[in-house]
Amino acid sequence: MSHAFSPGHHALDVDLRNVVPADADDVAHLLAELGYPCDLADASERVSAILANDRQALVLARRNGAVCGLVALDFMYYLPLGTTTCRVTALVVTTSAQGMGIGRHLLKEAERRARAGGAARIELTSGAQRTEAHAFYQACGYSGSSVRFVKALGSA
Repeated sequence: MSHAFSPGHHALDVDLRNVVPADADDVAHLLAELGYPCDLADASERVSAILANDRQALVLARRNGAVCGLVALDFMYYLPLGTTTCRVTALVVTTSAQGMGIGRHLLKEAERRARAGGAARIELTSGAQRTEAHAFYQACGYSGSSVRFVKALGSA
């Protein structure tokens, strides 16, 4: 999903744009900051997978030319409500850029894209240990709505 940005989306001297394959090194760095280290080849594969799927988006934030954050989105049909839901699958702001409003800016962009993509709601998950992130999400108007259970499937 490609969306143009209006001039109002460049507040805080932050530039938001869709990731391109050449951004794989920045994506690898940001995923490592989030606690999911991957090498350049893995990051390249992940960026390619997102770019090949028109139901996903990956937005990179730069401030003064330096990468400072990203948000990943996944649009899916949600059977219980009979509508599209947009899920934030990753949100990260570099440690050095935290507290500047970049995370809020990325979430606002995610919400804008969710609406433009026809989603009736936006959701995200956050590890139980990320209490600071939980406080941030609540301050941005998100509320706890369910408990998520996960089971690793391993190799078949």
